[in-house]
Amino acid sequence: MRSSAPVRAVSDPALLALRVIVQQPGWPGSRPIVAPGDRSIRCAQAKCVALTFDDGPFDYTGTVLDTLARHNARATFFVVGQMVTPLTSPLLRRMVAEGHQLGNHSWDHPPLTSLSHDTLRAQLERTQQAVRSVTGITMRLMRPPYGATDGKVAEETGKAGLAQIMWDLDTLDWRDRNSALVARRASAARPGSVVLLHDIHKTTMEALPHLLADLSAKGYTFVTVSELYGARELVPGKRYAGEAEERQEQSTSP
Repeated sequence: MRSSAPVRAVSDPALLALRVIVQQPGWPGSRPIVAPGDRSIRCAQAKCVALTFDDGPFDYTGTVLDTLARHNARATFFVVGQMVTPLTSPLLRRMVAEGHQLGNHSWDHPPLTSLSHDTLRAQLERTQQAVRSVTGITMRLMRPPYGATDGKVAEETGKAGLAQIMWDLDTLDWRDRNSALVARRASAARPGSVVLLHDIHKTTMEALPHLLADLSAKGYTFVTVSELYGARELVPGKRYAGEAEERQEQSTSP
C-alpha cells in the first residue's frame, strides 16, 4: 500500500544549502538564488504528476524553466553529460536552485544494453561527475536512453546508486514536432503519472504553457520524481515507471 506520510522533497544537503549565481539573458546582472526548502505534499491524496525532461540542457531549457516557474511547477531533468558545458552550466544550477531534480541520462545517449559493463559504467560515472562538478549534487536517479534496459543495466545502475526511472505517458514529442498534439497527449496524465518530454525541442517548449494550464485546471500538482514517491525509498538499479502504472498493475493483479 502507498504510504500516506507527507512527501519530502529531495533531501540531498547540497540541494538544500546551495547558493548559486545564475546569469540569465535580460537580467540586470547576476543575482543569488537560494535553493528552496522541502515541500509537504501528500501525493497519496493529491493529484500529483511528475513532468520529466530528457536530453538537455539545450537552447530551449531556459524558457522551459521560466514557464515552470510561472506555474510554481517542479520537474525532473534527465541530463546528458556531454550537454553540460560552460554555457549550459548556469541552467543546471538554476534547476537546483528552483527545486527541480536532476537525473543521469548517460554521457552521449547510447542504448546502454549494447555496451560492455565497463563502457556502461563509464557513461554513468562521467555524467555523475560532470553534474556534480557544476552543482555539487550527486544524482540518485537515471533514465536509460530509449528506455533500453536489461539485467546488465540494472546491475551497473545499482552499483552506481541510481534508480531507473521510466514513464507511463510518452508525449511522443521526440517524434511529432507539433505543440498542440504534445499538449493534448500530456493532458491524458493520471494521478501518479510520469510524463516523458524533451527540453531540446522548440515545439515542446511551446507546448509546455498549454499542458501546464490544462493539467492545473484539472487540479494537478507538478512534482519531482522523488516527491511523487514520497517516503518510499527508490532502490538503486530497480525500474520505476510512475505511481499511476503501479496502481494499474495492482488493480488488475489476481
